[in-house]
Amino acid sequence: MNFTALMLVQPAPISLIAVLALGFFLGMRHATDADHVVAVSTIVSRERMLGSAAIIGGLWGLGHTITILAVGAGIILFTLVIPPRLGLSMEFSVGLMLIVLGVFNLQNFKKQIGQATATEHAEPDSDSSLEHSHGAADSSVRLMDSWFGRLTIYQWVRPLVVGLVHGLAGSAAVALLVLTTLHDSHWAVAYLFIFGVGTIVGMMVITMVMASALRYAGSRSEWINRRLALGTGLLSVGFGIFIVYQMGFVHGLFTGHPTWTPE
Repeated sequence: MNFTALMLVQPAPISLIAVLALGFFLGMRHATDADHVVAVSTIVSRERMLGSAAIIGGLWGLGHTITILAVGAGIILFTLVIPPRLGLSMEFSVGLMLIVLGVFNLQNFKKQIGQATATEHAEPDSDSSLEHSHGAADSSVRLMDSWFGRLTIYQWVRPLVVGLVHGLAGSAAVALLVLTTLHDSHWAVAYLFIFGVGTIVGMMVITMVMASALRYAGSRSEWINRRLALGTGLLSVGFGIFIVYQMGFVHGLFTGHPTWTPE
């Protein structure tokens, strides 16, 4: 997460309102960070409805904003200091989250392939009427699962939790850079809030664009539709392993000399 652009802000010639407006647009840009896009792509890869995709993005942004405000306000208002090992652990948790999300998508891809193979090799026999009734029952169960699955709290908690975890990785950097720019703690916290709102809006736009693209690609080819889960899953696992390695071994989370600089 690169927030060096914030250092270009000079509070003297620029009004506080302009600084807050800049925070909104920087929050939108922050939503496009690679780890954020990869994480949300694994969640929205099976979503084709723009409204649902927007809600997923909004919940991700809300979780991210909650963490940014909680950790950032603690740093700004109470001058909390985050030890290097704790900071690395927060970044490390993002890598683990990406791996878990990727594995879920790979399991979904495996399930889709199994269903497609079973359908292709299905052959009618003397008990075709019985198989038809069983198939209809299975279809009804899947239909009910799709209906009620969308109503469960899990569908909305998952992006919220992912956003909460991702907020840990960037909260310290945002708070420290804002504190060097806005010396009034109340305005600094207000900036964090506006930054979070920008992140919510930015992620909603991203998820809607993703859902539109995936819907178009899926309607063109079932083969493409099935491979979307594979692609997002592999990307998420690979990126997560990279972060885990960087935080755990390169920056020393698992060694005796951890080094961590908020970015």
